[in-house]
Order: sequence, then C-alpha cells, then structure tokens
Amino acid sequence: MIKFYIETNEVAVPTFNSSGCYDIARKDEYQTMEIKIIKSTELKQKPKKGDSLKFGTIFTDHMFVMDYNKEGGWNNPQIIPYGDISIAPSAMVFHYGQEMFEGLKAYKGDDGRILLFRPLKNIERANQSNNRLCIPEIPEDIFLEALKRLVEIDQDWIPTEEGTSLYIRPFVIATDPFLGVRPSDTYKFIIILSPSGPYYPEGLNPVKIWVEDEYVRAVKGGIGYAKTGGNYVASMKAQEKAHAEGYSQVLWLDGIERKYIEEVGAMNIFFKVDGKVITPALSGSILPGVTRASVIELCREWGYPVEERRIDVEELYEAHKQGKLEEVWGTGTAAVISPVGLLRWKDHLMTINHGKIGELSQKLYDTVTGIQRGRIEDTHGWTVEVDSVLENV
Repeated sequence: MIKFYIETNEVAVPTFNSSGCYDIARKDEYQTMEIKIIKSTELKQKPKKGDSLKFGTIFTDHMFVMDYNKEGGWNNPQIIPYGDISIAPSAMVFHYGQEMFEGLKAYKGDDGRILLFRPLKNIERANQSNNRLCIPEIPEDIFLEALKRLVEIDQDWIPTEEGTSLYIRPFVIATDPFLGVRPSDTYKFIIILSPSGPYYPEGLNPVKIWVEDEYVRAVKGGIGYAKTGGNYVASMKAQEKAHAEGYSQVLWLDGIERKYIEEVGAMNIFFKVDGKVITPALSGSILPGVTRASVIELCREWGYPVEERRIDVEELYEAHKQGKLEEVWGTGTAAVISPVGLLRWKDHLMTINHGKIGELSQKLYDTVTGIQRGRIEDTHGWTVEVDSVLENV
C-alpha cells in the first residue's frame, strides 16, 4: 500500500445536469489517497534487446484499476497483476459504447531517468473526452500518480533502442449491467502498459496516405474531438479500402462538404506550403493532439508562419501542381512524427519531396524525440520525471 496526498478533487454525490451528464462537485482541501499494490508472483519474460516490438502486442506484468460509483466517486485504486477482468455481458460499454481511452509514452533517458511526455495534457484531454461522453471526470492528481507508480513498478519493461518506448493506455469503461440508454452509474478506470516499436512498419520512412471522399469519420457537434472507440470503428471501412490499395492510412475530409481536410486515422496532419506550416483548425471534429500542439509551438519558435485554418483539398492539389507543397507529415503519440511521401486523392497522385523525409519533418522528429528521451534540454516543461518511491513496497 502506498499513501500520497492529493489536493482533493474528490467527487461528492454527483447530480445530473441539463444535458444528462454528471456534475462533479469538488472540495477545496487535502486528503490521503491510498493505492493498494499487489505485485505479480509470475513475472513474464521481457523482450530482449533487438527483439521486434510490434506496436501494441506485448503487455507488462501489472495494471492499474480504479472503480467509480455514485455514492463514493472514484475509489479503490489498485496496482495488480495484468490479467483478464470480469464484467457482465449486459455492461453498458458493450451496448452503448460509453468508453474513453488515452495514449501517452514513457521513455528511459540516457542518464537513467524515466520521463513521461506532457502527461498533464493527456489527462486534460481525457477529462474533455469524459465530459463529452458523460463519464465522471478523473481527478488529475490521482490520474498522474497512477501513471507514475505503474510505470515505476514496470520500469524494467521500458525499451531503450531508437524508435522504441513504453506505450501507456489509460481507459474508462461503463460497467452498469443495464440495457437502457443513459449514462452508466458505475465505471472502471484501467491503465495498461505496452513496450512498443514504431507505429508504422515504415518507421521514419515516408508513408502513403489515401484521401477518403466516400466515407466520413465525424461531424462538428458529434464526438470527433473525443478519444473514444466509436471514432475509430467509424474509420475501419475506409481503412480496409486504403490498405487494399497499398496505403498506410486514410486522410479524412469533412463530413458536410467533403472537401475540407481534417485528420489522418491515427494522426493530425501538417502541410508545409511555400514556406508556411498549415494544419486544420480544431473545429470540434478533430482530435486535439498533444504532439500537434507541441509541433505548432516549436514551428512558431523557429520562425515559421503557422496557420490553423480550413484547408480545401483542391487548394492542396493546386499547391502541389505549382510545386509549392514542400512537406507533409503527421503527428501523434504513437507515430510522433510521420513524414508523408504520397497522397492519393481521387485519381490524383501527389508525390511530396520526391518521396523523402523533409528537412522540417526531420528537425521536428529529432527535437521532439530528443526532449522525450532527455537528450535535448526541455525548456518548455513538457517532461515529467517518474520519481522512485516504491523501494519498500
């Protein structure tokens, strides 16, 4: 058992607001929170140096679990051996899709420090998703402490080879055994860890992207900005079509006019056009990426004009024809920076920078990964070190 003090974001007895979601009452005081720790007695064999780490296929020895009910709020936080969970077939998550997930990474620096990259931004986004999905907010202090302690316990799983990291997947599922359309009264918050290599098999080599103009992923006013499974299952049909044609991902257009660029299935998207950096504005149907925000900040620091606005795919095609489309890259937790070498829109093939990674894309990758691994000084306060407090647990 480990005790830590948090500035209380304790949930009092929740009430429903006019939109049918929970209002979260708070108390301005401090309380002691206890995480119960049950260490695994059957440790798994860890990957060896040089082993292939396919993204999201290997999982560590432990996971964090915490429950929610209306009477007690978030309670009973535990770190336990990784394993199956028991849940009723009638649990609401299976029938109405009320769930949220996040993704961030831990790195082991050359100096041995364990670093999380911008975890508070992920926690903020998680609670924005929770709010949209009528899931009670998770107190920031509890969330961050859970991340740190779980990573600390399984720190020997953090790979150190170039392009690798410990991927962190927090998620919430609605657990009420009830068939009826309303927010659940009970939830389970879980964090699992996965040592992973590059998200794309191509690594830092430019990927091929299919511009989708038949199916749509999200519309303004919907749940496009929330990180929830419904957005991803909506993308799978187009993804299958793109894979069949030899493309790595789908670039979505808006769901109304089918002409304004939004995001790639697993990434936000950037274009360098005639010296300017352009990315779609956050309009309610695009995920507000943590890496996206970091890239915008870096580009502005380096003196590049950055525009967040609507981008017509016709405008992009015209820029390509005029030789002004200089670089394209995606940003995301999983991929970090992924250069794009080819865009296909209808029958038009747009080759970018002769199919090679661009100078700015490379600089962004080197800078972001350098900060993540502690090789470059973090002047932005983006990294959070995982301190060691569990020696006697």
